[in-house]
Amino acid sequence: MTMPMGEVPQVRLPRPYLIFVGDAQSAVAAKTGAGVCHWAPEACTAQWRLGADAYDIGLPDMRPVEAVAAGARALLIGVAPVGGKLPAHWVPCMIDALEAGLDLVSGLHTQLESVPEIAAKAVELGRNLHNVRHSGLSFPVASGRKRSGKRLLTVGTDCAIGKKYAALAIARGLRDRGVSADFRATGQTGIMIAGGGVALDAVVSDFLAGAAECLSPDTAADHWDVIEGQGSLFHPAYAAVTVGLINGSQPDALVLCHEPGRPCISDFPDYPIVPLDVAIPRYLDIARLTNPAAMFVGVSLNTSALPEAEARALCTVIAGETGLPTTDPLRFGVEPILERMLAWA
Repeated sequence: MTMPMGEVPQVRLPRPYLIFVGDAQSAVAAKTGAGVCHWAPEACTAQWRLGADAYDIGLPDMRPVEAVAAGARALLIGVAPVGGKLPAHWVPCMIDALEAGLDLVSGLHTQLESVPEIAAKAVELGRNLHNVRHSGLSFPVASGRKRSGKRLLTVGTDCAIGKKYAALAIARGLRDRGVSADFRATGQTGIMIAGGGVALDAVVSDFLAGAAECLSPDTAADHWDVIEGQGSLFHPAYAAVTVGLINGSQPDALVLCHEPGRPCISDFPDYPIVPLDVAIPRYLDIARLTNPAAMFVGVSLNTSALPEAEARALCTVIAGETGLPTTDPLRFGVEPILERMLAWA
């Protein structure tokens, strides 16, 4: 089925979830589960960790049978392994979940039904397998046509740096002010939170910008689509997704997301994080291909590793250096960015 312009893709997933954290050792590895837990707590029953040393996303620890008794309807794979593949040693866990009465929800590149044991058990038990990254839709080539309404896109100096969290916080902040706004999900975790969107890293590259256009159609002149960023322009593996998303979303406003103290691109030690004064003009060069008026309206920091006083001081320093409102959305809110957006628009 070809996705028609003007209709944002929707998904229907069984909730609440038992979040599978598995043997993930860090917040980066468990970002899917942590994100769903943070932004959709009402959709989460418990977590399933394979050992006490696995990352804790803050939910009660349960195994599938316990979670079903507590009301869970699906096991959501809350880990994002490099390459998006399902590790072989997780397969028995998936079988256990199916046997306990849970459907499976996955955002991995590996399609669940491509694993014979999982496919056979799901058929045997009448369970459903939900591959969030694979919509089954096809998308048109981008038109490049300017669309009505306003758009903000979060971009970053690296992956897993706060682009989704910043976008969700900004969309919520706009709505709290009475401004019409929608969060537009572009990755598996965002789709699980929002109930709709397109996993852009699973779209064939020629149609990626077209998918981004479908994701953010014509809207009212005073409406904001707040679009979740993907990858990074400076990432040696994922920059292509970033470029396609920028081209297709045609952002009026951009927010740069950054983690102070991160020395290099995650899992790529030979690629240092670029300075903000390098990142900003390079992003604008790309954005102004399809929207010559594109502007940055803020910097979003992930200061979770810093004491509060140091984090506040750093926001002040970066705001002075860049001339942009700078905040940590989760610690300090997004009011400075909202003020710039609404005054500029």
